[in-house]
Amino acid sequence: MERRRFFAQALAGTAAVASAAVARHALAGLPEPVIRTGTDTAGPWIPPGVTGAGRPYRPVVTLNGWTLPFRLKDGVKEFHLVAEPVVREFAPGFTVNLWGYNGASPGPTIEVVEGDRVRIYVTNRLPEHTTIHWHGQRLPNGMDGVGGLNQPQIPPGKTYVYEFVARRPGTFMYHPHADEMVQMAMGMMGFWVTHPKGRHPWIAEVDRDYCFLLNAFDVTPGARTPNVNTMLDFNIWAWNSRVFPGIDPLVARLGERVRVRIGNLTMTNHPIHIHGIEFEVTGTDGGPTRPESRWMEVTADIAVGQMRQIEFVADEEGDWAMHCHKSHHTMGAMGHGVPTMIGVDHRGLVQRIQRVVPDYMVMGERGMADMGEMEMPLPDNTFPMMTGTGPYGPVEMGGMFTTLKVRRDQAPGDYRDPGWYRQPPGTQARPVEMTEAPALAPAGAPQGAGHGHHGHHGHHANPAAPTTPAPFDARKPTGGHHGHPH
Repeated sequence: MERRRFFAQALAGTAAVASAAVARHALAGLPEPVIRTGTDTAGPWIPPGVTGAGRPYRPVVTLNGWTLPFRLKDGVKEFHLVAEPVVREFAPGFTVNLWGYNGASPGPTIEVVEGDRVRIYVTNRLPEHTTIHWHGQRLPNGMDGVGGLNQPQIPPGKTYVYEFVARRPGTFMYHPHADEMVQMAMGMMGFWVTHPKGRHPWIAEVDRDYCFLLNAFDVTPGARTPNVNTMLDFNIWAWNSRVFPGIDPLVARLGERVRVRIGNLTMTNHPIHIHGIEFEVTGTDGGPTRPESRWMEVTADIAVGQMRQIEFVADEEGDWAMHCHKSHHTMGAMGHGVPTMIGVDHRGLVQRIQRVVPDYMVMGERGMADMGEMEMPLPDNTFPMMTGTGPYGPVEMGGMFTTLKVRRDQAPGDYRDPGWYRQPPGTQARPVEMTEAPALAPAGAPQGAGHGHHGHHGHHANPAAPTTPAPFDARKPTGGHHGHPH
């Protein structure tokens, strides 16, 4: 409660003073700050004077985000970032008090071309000082943004300017290097894309170019402000501060080449897996990878602080899952101390317990899938652990999960959700009658010789031997983990 009261006072008081001071003094003559608070995926932003998408570059599309417009002044691209408290909707009915940029967390994507001189004004409307580090960029040391090392911190109510040349193409990020633990835990981060100035031998032309950040928060059920002291035990796993089913799908036309840029600013690695296609890792933190160094994957592990750029041809029509392969990261807020009750027989206990606890319900004795359908009371502003509904029922996912939707009739440049895919007749898993299913061999029956050691034993099995398998006796080793043989 004290923490919530502190943040409420800070956001309402100090930030308001900072905002007023900035508005009176710091903003005159600067590019007008563009503020956007929506959570829809904005279409590609085409700079003024560019006739048609793809010239001089194909703009990126930020999943559940947007690209920051710039002002061209004397040949310099000028941007204006405003660090400020924001309220972010992670999914319908679930909002969180964060810190971000220009009304959003993550902040808007900055998109430039190799060789551009960029000038970024940063106005601080936070209740404490801040800086911005341009993660992965080659730039003058005084522009690197580490408070106390490269520059003084930006005080509340003040505006600083960063200026450098975007020296190499690639996928980058920006985030504070001042009170970093708190400010990143509160959501201060953003994406940066530098396109090549011409045809690059290692960078292919693509039809769609997506980007998003992996981020994580610890929000106590019923609260609205993250716990900033959490190191590993997060309960909200998000892409661009959205959780499934609040994460928009990635869409593509059948046969298009798609690029997806992913940055990780959480405290752990994330193996990102896509169903239905294979992809190559075509870029890393250091820039594009050499074509001869690539191989096909269906999962790419993205470590803390890393960026990865993957590419594939969307040549299989359908709705394909795309998610982190750490199963807890595709769930909503969960209690990690809940005991496993699988196999526990509750018969005769429920009514007796309900005499003392009237709201008691049985859960977990068959697994947790029931929670995908269960409607149970939750604290205010708390998202269910398992949620989201597909065309055939509960998807039983949350957190870092979305879909790749490939359609033959999706128009080029159309990023609208095409709805659910209808599988052609005969191409969907279906139930069968027992008369259709092949007969199963009885338990303990001899195996064929082609099954390794089991097959060899099968040749000498006694036909009269009982087919009931031997009982399984599991014992916990003494001495903890050290009791295991090595």
